[in-house]
Amino acid sequence: MSRIFITGSSEGLGRNAALDLIEDGHELVLHARNPHRADALSDLTARGVQVVVGDLAHTDDVRAIAEQVNSIGRMDAVIHNAGVVDGPPLLPVNVVAPYLLTALIERPDRLVYLSSGMHRGGRADLTGIDWSGTRATKTYSDSKLFITAFTMFIARTWPDTFSNAVDPGWVPTRMGGPAASDDLREGHLTQAWLAGSDDPGAEVTGGYWHHMHQQAPHPATLNQGFQDELIAQLADHTGVALPTTADRLRGGS
Repeated sequence: MSRIFITGSSEGLGRNAALDLIEDGHELVLHARNPHRADALSDLTARGVQVVVGDLAHTDDVRAIAEQVNSIGRMDAVIHNAGVVDGPPLLPVNVVAPYLLTALIERPDRLVYLSSGMHRGGRADLTGIDWSGTRATKTYSDSKLFITAFTMFIARTWPDTFSNAVDPGWVPTRMGGPAASDDLREGHLTQAWLAGSDDPGAEVTGGYWHHMHQQAPHPATLNQGFQDELIAQLADHTGVALPTTADRLRGGS
């Protein structure tokens, strides 16, 4: 049994992944943006699930979420599922929050980040970005290219942690909309498998996955210089540096 934390899990893909992982016997910590959304998880809290609350669009809330998670205990895996399509929270939720949570939550054995096939239309351009979201400087596709590059950076620099990106497909969630053409069931299986399976096939790192198969991501996501500049900007914006493997060996996270 593993202890697994899933962001954005009050509905949609996050909740569906949680349901499968609970059935497999895992201990779950779920996340809701506010107390009202947390109420939607009452059926799962009755089954032993714990819930943390906070808005991923706000840095102070993200820090508080990390504190709540760490107070529960070390996670074996984290699924960074939460995301938005547009508006001011685009970069804060899709990129900054996963960065901060990765930096602040005690390091798990497995990390899974939700990407999108649309990341291939993203621009590998880090100039003039407003990471706070006050100004609209980047698109959804850009944000998913950035989080995929971040996934690959973690795979490269944290060799003792499995780090993978998942494209869940265009599925009919609240975010995907009713016109979505992919199977909703297929949308959460890969991330749940990567986070909780004891199948040796899930013990991999640096993969970009779609419906249980690895694919080639946008070439820029594998460019070490691009990765390094992305992480430098996020560290500068948040004031939080990612712990290194050396930090962990000295007793850090």
